[in-house]
Amino acid sequence: MHLPRPENDADSIPVSSLKETLERLYGLIGKGRKLGLERMQAACDKLGNPERSFEAVHVAGTNGKGSVTAFTASMLHQAAVQNPGRGPVGRYTSPHLNRFAERITIAGQPLLDEQVVKYVGEALDVDVELTYFEVATLAAFLAFRDLGVKIAVIETGLGGRLDATNVIPAPRVAAVTRVSFDHMVELGTDLASIAREKAGIIKPGSAVVCGKLHPDAKRVVDERSAEVGASLVELGSAEPYPGAQLAYPRMAMYGTNLAVATTIARKLDVTSEQMAAGIENTSWPGRNELLHRNGQELTLLDCCHNPDGAVLLSHIIDATAAETVGGRRGVALVFGAVEGKNWKAMLARLEHCAAQRVYVKPEVARALPVEPMAAKYPGETAPTVAEALQMARGMVGPSGLVVVTGSAFLVGPARALLLGLPTDPPIDM
Repeated sequence: MHLPRPENDADSIPVSSLKETLERLYGLIGKGRKLGLERMQAACDKLGNPERSFEAVHVAGTNGKGSVTAFTASMLHQAAVQNPGRGPVGRYTSPHLNRFAERITIAGQPLLDEQVVKYVGEALDVDVELTYFEVATLAAFLAFRDLGVKIAVIETGLGGRLDATNVIPAPRVAAVTRVSFDHMVELGTDLASIAREKAGIIKPGSAVVCGKLHPDAKRVVDERSAEVGASLVELGSAEPYPGAQLAYPRMAMYGTNLAVATTIARKLDVTSEQMAAGIENTSWPGRNELLHRNGQELTLLDCCHNPDGAVLLSHIIDATAAETVGGRRGVALVFGAVEGKNWKAMLARLEHCAAQRVYVKPEVARALPVEPMAAKYPGETAPTVAEALQMARGMVGPSGLVVVTGSAFLVGPARALLLGLPTDPPIDM
């Protein structure tokens, strides 16, 4: 299934137009994050309500919502390949690692450059003062409408109740993957308050799928579901064929997140065969991704950005190191974080996973200084991501394991350097 082009096929658009469009978009960074639906709804109303043109699966959660979105969209895409009447399938995620177009995919493919120019441009030109994330979300909705998307899997940006994505009508399925402490200034300082924000995506008539939630969070989700008349769906097996493990690389590491995705797929009548094909064809770069270079150099990339994610990553590092380099002595950690993130708690959870550490600032304005990190948990500092990777590799040699984590805004540039990928300017939204 190929990604359709817009009606006004824009092959004649000059290359500079993409750069100019992204510069306009990035010019909104100064507006920061603004929760609330009024601006987004007004913009949608002015553009003919594209948010109403497709069905949706809406995914919220502190950790795991991106991987659930990726797995679910891939399984639905495989179902559409076998039954074209079901598709095409859209996917909206954030942030991107290397190129803005990664955020908006249709039929498994990111938007073409001319499509980014068209839809981001339309969203920028609407007569409503929008933030960066609101423009990106509106561009996705416009693309989904114009390119015939039947169902879209949409990841929330921040929270859920007041997130720009929540202007969509009641989704077929609302999923809450996990609730833990992150973005507490915006969402609240206890699990019940954070869960209440995430449960705001649950609407009348939706099916609700949850990961393994803390009792305080689960109670809030149950109350919200009962209040609006949504139906709770019991979490099923992560395996499309119960009892038959797939040959998906490192599938066990996804655990409950994969179970959430397969439960959603079953609710949407995706067959076991289609689920298996979707899982095995899922691409979710920079999340529990193990890269091999030169036949032996191993680099583990993971966009872990909070203490809860660091706990899971510590288990992944331990298992990977045991399998490949004989333990923590062969592991070097490359770490950087941005403002608002609890780097002390993250590093505490990763302290015993790696014998060597290199600290580097992510390539965004909100990057935290690295000197306090090196003082708290001793390690080297590097002025650039490229030098951090080089230093870490030198510490463990070609047969060691380098782990890059702490922020998506560090993992993205590192991945681009390791694989020689083209990039757009990094953006912290």
